Formats: sequence, C-alpha cells, structure tokens
Amino acid sequence: MAKKIIIGIVGKHTKIIKKRTNTYIRDEIKQAIFDNGGIAIGILSPNEELMFYRNDWKIFENDLIKQNILDQIDLCDGIILQGGITNEAFEAFIAKYCYEKDIPCLGICAGQNCIVNALNGTVKTIDNPEKHFRPDDDYVHEITIDKNSKFFDIIKKEKIMVNSRHKNTIDNIANLNKAALCVDSYIDVVEAKNKKFYIGLRFHPESLYKIDNNMNKIFRFFLEQCKK
Repeated sequence: MAKKIIIGIVGKHTKIIKKRTNTYIRDEIKQAIFDNGGIAIGILSPNEELMFYRNDWKIFENDLIKQNILDQIDLCDGIILQGGITNEAFEAFIAKYCYEKDIPCLGICAGQNCIVNALNGTVKTIDNPEKHFRPDDDYVHEITIDKNSKFFDIIKKEKIMVNSRHKNTIDNIANLNKAALCVDSYIDVVEAKNKKFYIGLRFHPESLYKIDNNMNKIFRFFLEQCKK
C-alpha cells in the first residue's frame, strides 16, 4: 500500500474567555486534505505564552521553542498555514523554515501574511474593507493570473472568481513573486517560483473546493508536490 501524504495544518490560537485559550484547525481545510487522499495532522505551538505580531515576528524569535516545532514539521510532507484574525511568531518561523528547506507550503489569508512576513515582506490594512470582507458570499470578485506564474500552471486560466473575507493586503512583496491580482489591484496570490510549492492565497479555496474545480486543483497540485 502506498504511503499517504501527511499534511501539517498549523493550529491557530483563540481566547474564549480571558484566562482560557484554545487551539483550532478549520474543518474545511482538514477535509480538503482527506478528500484528496492525504492525512491531516495538527502542528501546535509548544510555547505557553501567545506571541501575536503584525509585521515583525522576529522580535519573538529567540523565545520560540524551536526544536519542538521542527520535530513536528519533520513528521510532515507539507504544511498549511490557516486564515484567521491574528498571527503568531511560530507560524512565520514555520513559513521561513519551509522556504529554506523547500518543504511545500500553502498559506491561506492570514497564512499568506505569514509567508510574506517570513521573507521580510509587510502587510497593511486595505482602504475598502467593506468591499472585500464578505464572509457569507461564495464569490466576491475576479482575479487575473499571471500566465508566467506557477499558479497559472495549476489553474490553467487567466481569470477566475474567488471568495473574499479579509481586511489586509500585501504592502511589500519582498522576495516573492506576484502571481494574481484582484480587481482593485491588490495581490491575491504570491509564490516562490524556485520552490516545489510555496504559495500564499488571499482567498479561501477550502470553502469552495467541493463545488469549484479551480479551487480543488490547488489542493491536488499541493499534494502532488508533497509526494516529491
């Protein structure tokens, strides 16, 4: 029997009440992995203290329990960084490690922020969040894909419709390439062309993969690269 691909989904922290914290993994993301033949497991912060950051995660780098993080990553063939309201320093540390070791990595929404920050880029608040934070809509706007990008090789279309539930965008792209822009010229997809799979998305394919083959192509291609 062929070995199944193991994908680590990086857990996100949330506080329900002031003194209690939970770590969550979105069901849509883990299900997209299982439905495409992989195995999903959680990657958890070994730090007891939450270290939330905006653009400069490195102020916490010395405090990270790095070896415990790396031991978890070594169990996996690929990594997914989830969306969410906040990011923690250990998420960007993981994104940087994946880049350096060429471990396939998919960053979704806030996960895209981690990928950008890990490579010295920055993120800012958009000018028109009322247009882009629409969590109840399956499709919100069109994106235009660069024909020379790895992302185009996955989708094989110049334009597709995507969902949108965010209030931030990339300010400085640093060491990544633009792969797709939305109608307001915000960067919706970034990638590292020299890696097997290192892509950050502003939209949420996990919410549409069951009804939209364009979205499922992303997960299928990601898993294929994780086999290599």
